[in-house]
Amino acid sequence: MELQWNIKSFEDLSTNQLYDILKLRSEIFVVEQNCVYLDIDGKDKLALHLFGEFEGKIVAYSRLFKAGISFDNASIGRVVVDANYRDRKWGHDLMREAISAIKLHFAESQITIGAQLYLKKFYENHGFIQTSEMYLEDDIPHIEMKRE
Repeated sequence: MELQWNIKSFEDLSTNQLYDILKLRSEIFVVEQNCVYLDIDGKDKLALHLFGEFEGKIVAYSRLFKAGISFDNASIGRVVVDANYRDRKWGHDLMREAISAIKLHFAESQITIGAQLYLKKFYENHGFIQTSEMYLEDDIPHIEMKRE
């Protein structure tokens, strides 16, 4: 089965959708990665929220920004797939959907991301190239990557 994709502004998210998105992000970025940080950073209200549902459950998510919010270019952030579904390789579907959505909604083709270093190859598979040295963000190695 495939995911059902949705894209919504912050205002258009239902309370349950927002709760499920924040829960998924916390499960992965805080608990799984054992990283204490403030996930709710004030940018959610400025983002488009892309999420994939499987059997009524949000299992894939990213937030999308137009140029000038997180980086000079449009950007994709908080890329996450529920750990129970990673074997289905839905992260690749998520990235394809995110790149298409940025083109559609923002008319942008240049995208910058702050990628966790261990996912470099994953993002390279989607046309991103490393554009910075490694840096620590919340004690996790990251690199800046761009897609033209």
